[in-house]
Amino acid sequence: MTRNLDVCLTPALIPIYNVSDYIVVVIDIFRATSSICYGIENGAEAIIPVSEVEECAAYREKGLDYLLAAERDGKVVAGFDFGNSPFSYTSEKVSGKTVVLTTTNGTHALHLSRSAKRIVIGSFLNLTALCTWLKTQNENILLVCAGWKNNFNLEDTLFAGAVIEQLKGDGYVLDDPAIAANDLFQLGKNDIPQYLSKTSHGERLKKLGIEKDIAFCLQVDLTTAIPVLDGDQLVTLV
Repeated sequence: MTRNLDVCLTPALIPIYNVSDYIVVVIDIFRATSSICYGIENGAEAIIPVSEVEECAAYREKGLDYLLAAERDGKVVAGFDFGNSPFSYTSEKVSGKTVVLTTTNGTHALHLSRSAKRIVIGSFLNLTALCTWLKTQNENILLVCAGWKNNFNLEDTLFAGAVIEQLKGDGYVLDDPAIAANDLFQLGKNDIPQYLSKTSHGERLKKLGIEKDIAFCLQVDLTTAIPVLDGDQLVTLV
């Protein structure tokens, strides 16, 4: 059976794909999917992605011990426990907890992908574990780049290219965005932090004084957990 390995370069393009035909990998390197992978690795019971700040706030009324995380434009939304910095997802903070999370880009992309056969979360932190698992799935794969406010971005596309680099010899048919993403990876692979130092979102984060988040998110294979959407919760794939 021919399997497709496709890349959706921005959430605005999701409607052109028949998402129900794919396993979807949601990618938001700076910082949502990196933090989700780190939080699940560090023992978070679940992470509940929601689209809007109001949805996140509504969990306060549910009477359970949720941690509420909300980020917009790179900043923690006032009144919430934290945002999407990976340093907020340590075992000391999230182990055994359920986090409700809304972000500018990552949770948006995830919700637009909900009709997929399965949704998993990708980041440099779990790159090899993710690719090893994808190789065992006899399914079409769609790598969905969260981008920035529905626009293309470099870091998510380069990561998609890193996934393609590991999978492309396994008989997949690549679409043009997948070929382009892999070409981008070839340009940057020898020094990914240096290549991505020019990104617009990286510049936004630098202006907020959180360069350490960028460096953290570009660590390869720090984790082995693969977060998967189960109902409305992201949990560890078993």
